[in-house]
Amino acid sequence: MDHIKNARNYRELPDATRRAEGINPLCGDTFTVYLALEGDRIREAAFQCSCCGISMASASVMTGLVRERTLDEAARMVREFTRLVRQPAQAEAAEVEQDQRAILSVVRASPSRGNCAALAWHTLDAALKGQESTVLQPDGEPATQ
Repeated sequence: MDHIKNARNYRELPDATRRAEGINPLCGDTFTVYLALEGDRIREAAFQCSCCGISMASASVMTGLVRERTLDEAARMVREFTRLVRQPAQAEAAEVEQDQRAILSVVRASPSRGNCAALAWHTLDAALKGQESTVLQPDGEPATQ
């Protein structure tokens, strides 16, 4: 709840070197993820959205976790988190941050919210790859544009 009420890194990042837009057409959530890179390291990450609380919390946690990570480390984090969103029961045994575990517990209790939790991460993935946008398909998989 704290990440919903007091989202971290919820702002535009004027010096962003990468930016991607994400859309979940099923619920109407939209995201912009901003990254400021120094070499292959994420110096700063931020986001803005018109979204539900789960999406907001997920993005808040995500931007804090990827700061100071390399692009490869962040890409691995995206793969692991989105895998756990599809299989939230495995989160108990996985090495994830407490805040991530809380988000995954909501998805486990309400599987239809998986796309909400994953949208920010798929949008981050698009930004990491230098893509401008991604749209979640009904099956939860992203389609980049």
